Amino acid sequence: MSAPSPVFVGIDVSKARLDVHILPLGRVLAFDNDAAGCQKLVEQLRPLGVSLVVMEATGRYQRRAAADLISAQIPVAVVNPRQARDFARSLGKLAKTDAIDAEVLARFAGVGHLRTCEKQPENAAFLDDRITRRRQVIAMLNAEGNRLAGMIDKTTIRMIKRVIRLLEQQREDLDRQIATLIESDDDWRGKRDLLQSVPGVGSTTANGLVAELPELGKLSRQQIAALVGVAPMNHDSGTMRGQRAICGGRASVRCTLYMAAFNAMRYNPLIEAFSGRLSAAGKPFKVVVTAAMRKLLTILNAIIKSNTPWRNGLCVTQNA
Repeated sequence: MSAPSPVFVGIDVSKARLDVHILPLGRVLAFDNDAAGCQKLVEQLRPLGVSLVVMEATGRYQRRAAADLISAQIPVAVVNPRQARDFARSLGKLAKTDAIDAEVLARFAGVGHLRTCEKQPENAAFLDDRITRRRQVIAMLNAEGNRLAGMIDKTTIRMIKRVIRLLEQQREDLDRQIATLIESDDDWRGKRDLLQSVPGVGSTTANGLVAELPELGKLSRQQIAALVGVAPMNHDSGTMRGQRAICGGRASVRCTLYMAAFNAMRYNPLIEAFSGRLSAAGKPFKVVVTAAMRKLLTILNAIIKSNTPWRNGLCVTQNA
């Protein structure tokens, strides 16, 4: 008697609705994207022995459904929408509807290389919202600063400065709230302290990595570099050898690492020596900074994996 076929589920998520496609059953379902609808979704999927549920990262609308499914011990993978769209094109599906997207996601689940999500701490959503809001406030501060530079009218200048003071106060409030949330969780606090033991990594960088890169310490250095988007990609064809470049990954984490790399190039002996060798070899500045970002990320990954704080680089040179 042959083993039953694995069951894969694709869920297209919108603000109000969850469109579901179940393979190989070919069953199509729809639920409201609220607490009651997610409960009905779990009740429908639990008896099926689902191998994997795939949904796209659509703002924050997928949070409740993903959390409820994980709590019911149903494996879930949340994927980048661009990946799902590229997969759809590879299948020849150029049209885009909620039903088509759900079917594509179900077929994508069967590919077999997707990483499943883990259950997050109770305050994870709150921390993510605070980190996201801080990033938005920083963007608005930069925009207002640029506007201020071109103004000559005193009334307009006063208005812009008033907005800047408000945004700076919000940033300070968010920094305190983020620190309080991380302090309230033993695991987060331990990771933050380990990260801050590395010269060049301050509290803002450590808090951001704790919130936005929970995979830190759980993957190899190659995997974590690819996940963040600091791994150089080949661009070769036949005898042509193209220039290597980074692409994809988590842009917000790269921004955090970019600023941390500048500090590390001055204050971290390993990164300073590493970047110095690259500069002496004539490497362009952008290449040096990108390489420093990847080196720093490798060190931080080893620090968390070994659960060992920085000690003049001895712990990371053996584990990186």
